Amino acid sequence: MSKQLDLNFRPAWWMRNRHVQTILPRAFRPNLKANVNFEHLSTPDDDFLELAWANNGNPNAPLVVVLHGLEGNINSFYAKGMLRALTRSGLDAVLMHFRNCSREVNKQPRAYHSGETQDLGFLIQTLSKRFPGRALFAVGFSLGGNVLAKYLGEKGQASRLAGAAVVSAPYHLSSSCQVIRKSCYKLYQKYLLDRMKHSFSRKLNQIQSSINLTANELAKINDLWQFDDRVTAPLHGFKGAEDYYAQASSQPYLGLIETPTLLIHAEDDPMLSKQAIPLAEQVSKQVKLAVSSKGGHVGFIAGNNPFKPVYWLEKIVPDYIHSLIK
Repeated sequence: MSKQLDLNFRPAWWMRNRHVQTILPRAFRPNLKANVNFEHLSTPDDDFLELAWANNGNPNAPLVVVLHGLEGNINSFYAKGMLRALTRSGLDAVLMHFRNCSREVNKQPRAYHSGETQDLGFLIQTLSKRFPGRALFAVGFSLGGNVLAKYLGEKGQASRLAGAAVVSAPYHLSSSCQVIRKSCYKLYQKYLLDRMKHSFSRKLNQIQSSINLTANELAKINDLWQFDDRVTAPLHGFKGAEDYYAQASSQPYLGLIETPTLLIHAEDDPMLSKQAIPLAEQVSKQVKLAVSSKGGHVGFIAGNNPFKPVYWLEKIVPDYIHSLIK
């Protein structure tokens, strides 16, 4: 790399608690709007991917694909913040909504999951053909980070990406699920389950034959493992929750990555297990680790002024991408 990066995250003195780092950033920017244009990209299986293109991006600059987390979208605080940071640094950016996370319900009787990489591969292939002279990069958050890391490992040297950044990814899904089920008095589990049940209820008529659940039974699910066992797994061809976690986890793929990649992770992440912390012996030579002791889950808030928080991710990710551009 042409530029030496400082990958040491230093949390704000007023935000050293992991739950504060995880929860409070969602309330910091109530008026931040996502300045985007939407596109429906038709997929080979007669469905669509909803893309959110940053309006202020440089159409001649490298393009960065942003992947949101579980039940996220363009309005997620980290997504709209990253799009703005990328474009302000002179890059172009587009967010891909995973199926069933877009404004409209997708057509096919399926959704998305932590290991589904085909849609990302289709998008990257499409963009590389649409913009043959532009370098492509990607950044993934949480579930989107797991998808991105798995995609990079699967593709090896054929990723079509010039670089990538992965933030707070659940590289080991089974153990991380157990953490979410208990963490913070089950607050994170309830938050995610409420969003997942609402999202899947929109297309229950499409998927009912696959999951064999009534609307009332879906509403009564109050456990994340049970949701994955009764909804996510059967809907996408897995034998059950543990089979899904084993096949979808990106940890086995980290050593196969051939694309320059930055993995950002906090050891105190309250939504992920210790087994999900990426280790030097697990990753390839193309992977750079930025593992900090603190930071929470997709938090990483720094700065000395509580009224002017510093979004460290929005500095380090663009800086890393620029360091790879020749």
